[in-house]
Amino acid sequence: MWNQACSQSPAGTTSHKAVISKRAFLQILPCTVSQLLSASEVGSDSSFVICDSELNQVSVVGIIRGCAPFVTNIQYSVDDMTGPPLQVKQWVNLKDCAPMTRVPPGSYVKVIGSLRSFRGQRMLLAMDIRSIKDLNEITSHMLEVVEAHMKLCGKAYDVNMNLTASSSSGRVSGNNEEHEGLLPNGFSIVQNQVFNVVRKFSVQFEGISLNDLKSQLEDISMRNIRRALTFLIDEGHVFTTVDEQHYKSTAL
Repeated sequence: MWNQACSQSPAGTTSHKAVISKRAFLQILPCTVSQLLSASEVGSDSSFVICDSELNQVSVVGIIRGCAPFVTNIQYSVDDMTGPPLQVKQWVNLKDCAPMTRVPPGSYVKVIGSLRSFRGQRMLLAMDIRSIKDLNEITSHMLEVVEAHMKLCGKAYDVNMNLTASSSSGRVSGNNEEHEGLLPNGFSIVQNQVFNVVRKFSVQFEGISLNDLKSQLEDISMRNIRRALTFLIDEGHVFTTVDEQHYKSTAL
């Protein structure tokens, strides 16, 4: 279907390099919408680069905000809350008599495709759009994004592509509570309390906000909560979600 669909697309939107550079990623690279919108565009053929590596196929996970069916394609607006919604275009196979199933707005989906630029607007040319039934896939995708870009760029990022403290200035030591009186899991008492609350609220899509976390831990100062969060993020136990003030645990 993909080869048939490509033949029906407008000129200039489905061009592919005959030879992909050595630095191109041949596998599917997990990304967020913000990363795709901020990727560097190089050359005259609308190639996109992240950390000096050319993008080939990418995957994003988000919620459909809008859907517009046309004769030859279906256009979606996909939002993962890391930036403005991304336009996703899926070509229709005109030789198939059966109509293409549309995914309704409000559905969580995983999209695999190639990033393109058409008339100055970036869009994802979808090879596959799959509805997500298990919300754990959202968390899994976020962790894959962090791991992939850490390997790609050689630095530790959160899901919003912000450098973590360990990458920019080394381990933030905070105070002696990070090294003294550790529990069997390697956490201090404060770190363990913060981690358990974050983990409890990780079933929610956006996780728990910093303010809600403070209300759950009234006896711990905001300063110590922030220090504990810095440690947990650096160690890979917690990550930020919709912004830098919402957190989820990597262990559900």
